[in-house]
Amino acid sequence: MSRPRTPATPPDSPSPNRWWRTDRAKVGAVAAVPLLGLLDERLGFLALVAALVVLWRGNPWPRGGKIAATVAAMALLGAVLPDQPRPEAAAAPKKNPQPARTSPAFGSSPSARPPERVRDFVGERLDTAFTRSRKSGYSVTYHDASGQGRAVTARSLWTVCFQQPEPASAVVEKVVDFGAVRTGEPCPGRDGEALPWPKMPEVIWKTWPTARAEVVAVGVPEGRVRAEAAYRNDVLPPRGEYEDWRVCRQDPAKDAELRGDTWVTLSLSSPENGCPDPDRGTAVYLPDRDGDGDPDYRDPHPGDRNRDTTFPGGRPRDTGGSSGGGGSSGGGSDGHGWSVCRHTRWC
Repeated sequence: MSRPRTPATPPDSPSPNRWWRTDRAKVGAVAAVPLLGLLDERLGFLALVAALVVLWRGNPWPRGGKIAATVAAMALLGAVLPDQPRPEAAAAPKKNPQPARTSPAFGSSPSARPPERVRDFVGERLDTAFTRSRKSGYSVTYHDASGQGRAVTARSLWTVCFQQPEPASAVVEKVVDFGAVRTGEPCPGRDGEALPWPKMPEVIWKTWPTARAEVVAVGVPEGRVRAEAAYRNDVLPPRGEYEDWRVCRQDPAKDAELRGDTWVTLSLSSPENGCPDPDRGTAVYLPDRDGDGDPDYRDPHPGDRNRDTTFPGGRPRDTGGSSGGGGSSGGGSDGHGWSVCRHTRWC
């Protein structure tokens, strides 16, 4: 009697790969090594260790591919790290510790070798100061000179304000520390003090040229000083024709910090109109009796809605319509009847 056959168990279906085991993750881990190394050496080394784990642990790649990827990751990290001083340069003095004796000239005394002086890096980018100091054999540290305790991560975006030892001082130990601020910020008076941003001056009721000159004098670029009309229904004349207009409002206010990206807006008004009452806010209108949007002081006919600064002889009238109600289709200068400009947006 034959024994019953046991049904064969189906092979286990392969579980889907984890995301860190995919080829994209492996390539991305290698590419992240030089990018993080540019920001900080320690981040670069941590990224290299993570890349090696991803490449060698559970990776079905052939051994040659793993070795090639490992060498590429290490080479990329080495390419972005600052150069280290060569050991043979430091060991060179041991080969000949005593300088060759020379006979001093008559009447002179033998002089010792002049001490090494610290190079001046104040005003240069922090990454330049860091790299050149390391190449000269210095141990380098750096910090935020503003006293705010900010982390200095991308050295290329910072500028050196202070250094210890001070520039041109004799070297005792080859150690240097840089105090830096973000590029575009002013250096404080002393290391650790607040940033001395310029303050906004008081320019209310000064003419436009005088106010603009005072703002530019404290460090704001002229292209960041702009003018606008103080009244909502007023407009500035063409450039150069409002030199006698005066400042009614200023933004920022007096004594506000003028940082590198600050825009200054000066609201101007004609001297004959004066400034709007500050208690009414910024939505203040000049008198406009005919309600055509043209203030009376600019309107040659303030009682005629059909005639304003743009059309002092009257707005263009429509001649193709039919009259109705006893009035002409185009309307008269008194504003009655249908007008292509009054009833459409064509004008």
